[in-house]
Amino acid sequence: MDKSFLVKQLAEKIRALVSRTLHAADDARTDAQSGAQRAVNLARAQTARELQAKEALDALDAFRPRPLARGERIGLGAVVEVEGDEMAHTLFLAPVGAGEELTGPGGDGFFQVVTPVSPFGRALMGKKVGDQIEVPVRGELTEWTVTFAA
Repeated sequence: MDKSFLVKQLAEKIRALVSRTLHAADDARTDAQSGAQRAVNLARAQTARELQAKEALDALDAFRPRPLARGERIGLGAVVEVEGDEMAHTLFLAPVGAGEELTGPGGDGFFQVVTPVSPFGRALMGKKVGDQIEVPVRGELTEWTVTFAA
């Protein structure tokens, strides 16, 4: 599995986010010059979002996932398949980008990005193929089995 392809795709999505937040922050700062408190608050919030997006991009630029050795515990950079009640998901454990959906090379497969601080990510860290985890989904604990990790 070419994880660098997934990292590049995620970086493109985060670069687009940086661009959108930069424009939104610029617009908000311009509006804030009116002195209206709501505009000033929006400008602060948009500037904070811009900084967060840039920090996410920096973290991703330094991210170099490696293949998991056979039997190795799941950690940052792993591609993991989980199966639950008639559902299966392929997840990519990345430092940023939670919730983003990626496609494999040539459009092969869909990967949901999870981070180590997300409920799914926390549950997966340190697990191995065959382990079961419980993750809240829409307010209900749902049991999943790890069926693949690379």
